[in-house]
Amino acid sequence: MAAGTLGEDDFADIDARLSGTDTLLATSYPGDDGSRQPVHTLYVPADRFTPDLPARFGAEAAEAVAVAGGTAVLAAAVGLGHLADELTPLVDAKLEREPIEDLRLDFEDGYGRRPDEEEDADAILAAERVAAAVAAGVAPPFIGIRFKCFEAPTRRRGIRTLDLFLTTLVAHGPLPDGLVLTLPKVTTVEQVEAMVLLCERFEERLGLPAGRLRFEVQMETPQLIIAADGSVPVATLLHHADGRVSALHYGTYDYSASLQIAAAYQSMEHPAADYAKQVMQVAVAETGVRISDGSTNVIPVGDPDHVRKAWALHARLVRRSLERGYYQGWDLHAAQLPTRYLATYAFYREGFAAAAKRLDNYLHGSDATIMDEPATARALARFVVRGLECGALTADEVRASTGSEPAELVRLAHPKLVTSEKENS
Repeated sequence: MAAGTLGEDDFADIDARLSGTDTLLATSYPGDDGSRQPVHTLYVPADRFTPDLPARFGAEAAEAVAVAGGTAVLAAAVGLGHLADELTPLVDAKLEREPIEDLRLDFEDGYGRRPDEEEDADAILAAERVAAAVAAGVAPPFIGIRFKCFEAPTRRRGIRTLDLFLTTLVAHGPLPDGLVLTLPKVTTVEQVEAMVLLCERFEERLGLPAGRLRFEVQMETPQLIIAADGSVPVATLLHHADGRVSALHYGTYDYSASLQIAAAYQSMEHPAADYAKQVMQVAVAETGVRISDGSTNVIPVGDPDHVRKAWALHARLVRRSLERGYYQGWDLHAAQLPTRYLATYAFYREGFAAAAKRLDNYLHGSDATIMDEPATARALARFVVRGLECGALTADEVRASTGSEPAELVRLAHPKLVTSEKENS
């Protein structure tokens, strides 16, 4: 080895000085874990869930499309007619095979305040029905509950519902792999720390592995964006949660109302919403925590003209979120499922040809006119992998266009995951 000026002591000194940074990056910014992120979360009142709900909602969505003239007609109505031939078979198959990717049984705003005896019974019944759906193989890939928030008036009720749900679910067998718990209306880091404590106690007392329980945080209050001391709690809470926060979800209407935005202007695309989501997006960067946009409450039902306008609005908002890097959003009704998938699939299919060409060049040197950086190649691979996971792209298309197996693209998209697997092998 050629002689240089510095010796081993110098390298060791720098290593020692940066050991704290090394630990911070490894523990607080591990990167995405490579697991699937659903394209949406559908909320339904908890007492309305039955194991056949996903199939029923898929059928209702398909019927709404049929009444409108079919998927190709709907695609044209929302500005996607140029892709109708590609989208129609994919969306139709999705509504039949997997109409809901993530389902949340709601015990909060969508359920309301009810007598304790009634909510107790519904919490137990919800767990029994989730267990039955999982056992029958008809549950969505992700499923769970949103319980009431940790503000004083609802805290004990929310915790009791969570307790009854988890205790009952564990009694029926292993927890579902896609179990998701949602903590709404968070205002302080301390509320997240309290949820971490509860998770630890549930794991200990229900015989669950340490770290098994994770949860989403709903960002619905301005106190999470800027606290009284000028800090940004939405970033801080991620690093006070022992790795248990899986996602941040933007709450369109509670957040807008808290800023005194008039009801007519409360929207996912209001400038105040964009600012909040951009803060959230920066906060989660490289932490492995996902981000989700909110919902539109304009539902495509009733008068045909209103239905067409509501579908067009929903499709446009879904596309807008995707373009801004928010790969998940909320849906509130079966009739929103067709435009969720039309807009999502169009996003991935419109960008696929260019992404595939660049990936083929990066991996196989097929085009000397393109020189992508490794970070860009990872972003391209993540784009294609997301399209595959939701059904917008097929494995055969990916192989033919990139010259690579999907597994190779997953490894490119998530290099830290590959390193972790090698260390654990």
